[in-house]
Amino acid sequence: MWSPAVPEPRSTGPSGGSAPVERPPSIPPPAPAPTPPAAAAAAAPPAVLTDGLRKHYGEKRALDGFDLVVSRGAVHGLLGPNGAGKTTVVRILATLLRLDGGRAEVAGVDVARDPRAVRRRIGLTGQYAAVDEIVTARQNLVLFGRLFHLDRKRAGRRAAELLEQFGLADAADRAVKEFSGGMRRRLDLATSMILAPEVLFLDEPTTGLDPRGRSEVWESVRSLVAGGTTVLLTTQYLDEADKLADRVSVIDRGRAVADDSPAALKRQIGGDRIEVVVREPADLAAASRIIARVSSGEPDGDPETRRIAAPVTDRVGALTHVVRTLQDERITVEDIGLRSPTLDEVFLHLTGHRAEGSGPAAGEARADATGGGDGRDSGDHTDGGAGRRAPGGSSRAHGATGRKETVA
Repeated sequence: MWSPAVPEPRSTGPSGGSAPVERPPSIPPPAPAPTPPAAAAAAAPPAVLTDGLRKHYGEKRALDGFDLVVSRGAVHGLLGPNGAGKTTVVRILATLLRLDGGRAEVAGVDVARDPRAVRRRIGLTGQYAAVDEIVTARQNLVLFGRLFHLDRKRAGRRAAELLEQFGLADAADRAVKEFSGGMRRRLDLATSMILAPEVLFLDEPTTGLDPRGRSEVWESVRSLVAGGTTVLLTTQYLDEADKLADRVSVIDRGRAVADDSPAALKRQIGGDRIEVVVREPADLAAASRIIARVSSGEPDGDPETRRIAAPVTDRVGALTHVVRTLQDERITVEDIGLRSPTLDEVFLHLTGHRAEGSGPAAGEARADATGGGDGRDSGDHTDGGAGRRAPGGSSRAHGATGRKETVA
């Protein structure tokens, strides 16, 4: 609808003429709102990125187009069977191994183009603690601080901070040989944090530890992430990934076959599951047929443990039917129940076999040592110092000294 233009009001000046009305000074526009931390993190490049990563040894393809995105300030689990390529991924990202194709970035820096800059931003802790058992925890940390070119005073101050952070202050002046496995591992993690790296690579960090030691290491990892460190964790302990990881990638035959949160991965194979353990192996087939009648998917059987599991929708009805039918057919069971899916079942579903979580990645380690698997070529990309044998028995690397995998 048309409306007439309204003339600008004018006032009469002292001489009888008209003058523009004085207006208040214009108000400046409001300042833009600060970017929320979550949005800022989303806009920042990922902590770790691989795109079509490839590594081969003759005819063997250790990595065959591996893709990975690790968000900043998170724990990202990398799961896979022995020889799947986990250690190869970590060694490439840590500049200990040259890639044959694809692209890899850590903290926004290209691994192949500027490995020195990458090493200033990362820490790496291998499968076994590489601390000197003869000297004290404090002396170990001061030693590594000096290797990172800290002066004596700064090295001592940083050692004290880390001893407090990792709960080792009371044992600071005890020889490491008196430490438990969990305490040694926490000290090893502390040496990796001398320069507070943006990204920390943990390769099988709780191998060989008892449950208490594993719990101690988990608490230390959580505290690091709370402080802003990003962690890429390789493990064969499925419960470890379930408890620690915000997101999990499953690698098999050099490729990523799944990438999601643990909860989302478990939802892929259904909701609740009924599980039966029979006493006699000969009853496995009959029990499987009974469970199949009430399940929403094909039952999975494990002859070694005499265990059968299958997804169900009607929890109570399924359990009631199976219990009654097993009794009617005189099949003796050692255990029966309903539970949620586990990452172990996800792993089995994706790779066709269970994770070997009962110990260190022996097969992969042997392949690394002989050059036939994931990690041949070690130390060929470390600016001259990598690969020296450290006191703990594992091959450690430091960009300048050849001493420690946490590199400056």
